[in-house]
Amino acid sequence: MLKGLAITPPVIGRISIGRVVERNGKRLPEKDDQFTLTTQVQSRDGWILHPLDEALRKEAGGKLRSIPVRMLFNDPALNLRADYSLFDRTSGRPVCVGNGETCRRAGKGGVDALPCVGPDQCGFANGECKAYARLNVLVGDGEGDALGSFVLRTTSFNTIRTLAARLEYFSAVSGGLLACLPLELKLRGKSTTQSHRAPIYYVDLVVRDALTLEEAIAQARERDEQRRVCGFDQAALDESARRGFANGAFEELEEDVPAVVEEFYPDGGGEQRAEARVSTGSGLKGRLEARVAAAGHGG
Repeated sequence: MLKGLAITPPVIGRISIGRVVERNGKRLPEKDDQFTLTTQVQSRDGWILHPLDEALRKEAGGKLRSIPVRMLFNDPALNLRADYSLFDRTSGRPVCVGNGETCRRAGKGGVDALPCVGPDQCGFANGECKAYARLNVLVGDGEGDALGSFVLRTTSFNTIRTLAARLEYFSAVSGGLLACLPLELKLRGKSTTQSHRAPIYYVDLVVRDALTLEEAIAQARERDEQRRVCGFDQAALDESARRGFANGAFEELEEDVPAVVEEFYPDGGGEQRAEARVSTGSGLKGRLEARVAAAGHGG
């Protein structure tokens, strides 16, 4: 295994909420009220749709607001990785990744382990660091590729907090059988005073439609038993993924970062857009309101 290269789950597609559009010569993110499944290939018109997008959209009867999924791993932290992240917009390289206590920061002499005070108090980041998470899921039951995942990337505090809670709770109530639960991603909307009552959207994780939690847990136990009989070793898969993530300082490849920066770190970022839309005033209260509005705008 190449040292310094994070070994991440194989990705066969993307899950997004919105797209990047060109306005006044600038490419800016535009949010949507539905999911879109794409391949990893871009054309001049944007990301090329994945065949599953059309199939799921037909089943939904139009707008795609829920996606049947399964988790790859039993460990919640392997499915959803969330960090405070800083990218170099010029070179496209990841610069610093932290969790609020410690961080890994790239320098001329390599990668250093340093204290992390969070984006609000970090002088090094100069306001350019923000929460950033990646969720890998199997769409459907992984019929086409049992280890090929779709990745949902987000900088939304609403989505990160909700997904983190759901994964921990589902793992707890199922006795650690997270990878066997029949789940679905669901797009939810809410409004706040900071968003001027306009709806903002975030991603939730629930048991599949028409199933109770108890029925989902029963199915998970049955699926786990079937996999064990077939020789499927979930514990070994989790441990392999854990070693793979730990093999590199940064998860994102340099070739993938430009698309991440374009979608989540555009010029005139979320906080600036929120301040233009919401009259918050100055001082700590104003900054907090601007941040809440920016987090809501992120979905």
